[in-house]
Amino acid sequence: MSALELVEVVKHYKAGDETVRAADGVSLTVAPGEFVALYGPSGSGKTTLLMIAAAIMRPDSGSVRFGGLELSGLSSRESARYRREQVGVVFQSFHLVAGASAIDNAGMKLLALGMKMSEAARAARPWLERVGLGDRLEHKPAEMSMGERQRVAIARALASNPRLLLADEPTGNLDSKRSGEVLAMLKEIGREQNIPVLLVTHDGQAASVVDRVVTLRDGQLSDGLAAELQATAS
Repeated sequence: MSALELVEVVKHYKAGDETVRAADGVSLTVAPGEFVALYGPSGSGKTTLLMIAAAIMRPDSGSVRFGGLELSGLSSRESARYRREQVGVVFQSFHLVAGASAIDNAGMKLLALGMKMSEAARAARPWLERVGLGDRLEHKPAEMSMGERQRVAIARALASNPRLLLADEPTGNLDSKRSGEVLAMLKEIGREQNIPVLLVTHDGQAASVVDRVVTLRDGQLSDGLAAELQATAS
């Protein structure tokens, strides 16, 4: 299996008159089967790094590689194919289809991979059951809590059996008990499938579950949880 590799990644952008240095020479490797948590203050660039790893956003310079692909050089079509075929992304804002049931939402990506609706539903159901939604398969997003919607998004990311899992605050709408269960599940799945898992989070529980913690601040990456973040995460 493949590692996710970011080498000397730079990404700056304008916010009014200010230049935000989201990444200023960031290097990070997430090995197959490894679960890494990326911490940082709000606006530090954590989600930007995640979007770069998903080939949704391009770095200004540096190298981003996965499975022999240099992601920074992919065309829009190649980037979409990479996300469709190799990456599971859990977005903080869910991106669920309002008129579709939980099982249809969870199987949505599989339709893009060429599966029929019935096949996608069969493949998605075990993942919905695994995140505790086996009794909510036919419920639409408006009929579910925020936490349940989050778990549908997680099931959707996992249903395609990705080779890389990227998660942006996947426990942000869950209580502490469910958060712990989801974190443990993501770690277990990463090891079962031998895939890299990169987690952007403010969840203090993550530090005790993941294999490694890194902190992004002022565009720079450091190992471990910075002291001031440790105080807010505990």
